Amino acid sequence: MKATITFKMKPIYLTLLFLSMFTTTTMAQNSSTEQVVQMNLDYYNNRDIEGFMRCFSEDIAIYSFADHTLTAKGLDEVRKLYTALFESSPTLHSTIVKRIVFDNKVIDHESIVGRKGSADILELVLIYEVKNDKIYKITVIRK
Repeated sequence: MKATITFKMKPIYLTLLFLSMFTTTTMAQNSSTEQVVQMNLDYYNNRDIEGFMRCFSEDIAIYSFADHTLTAKGLDEVRKLYTALFESSPTLHSTIVKRIVFDNKVIDHESIVGRKGSADILELVLIYEVKNDKIYKITVIRK
């Protein structure tokens, strides 16, 4: 005699089960996305160009939000831009005022001091886009 076990679940329970699996996946993706961006910020604050660059994909692109112009494209251009910034900014430090994590995007409102030796506070909003645990696009909003 062969025993057969069947489970009968109401549609609502199946829906809840599916949603919980989806939410867990999305939360894991968001966590990974945020971790990559936070690691990048930590390297920035330490002016560690090697660590900073490891967070980017090969096709990294940085854009200005205001006019959609391309500021830097590819690892070489980004390295050149930030090497110069780190060398001219011994007290450079960015503090997150507010962070929003949404799918594969992190939106940071940053308060930056020490940029190129300046005592002025620079406020920016940066939209980081992450794919395969690498930042591939940054859009910068300036006041």
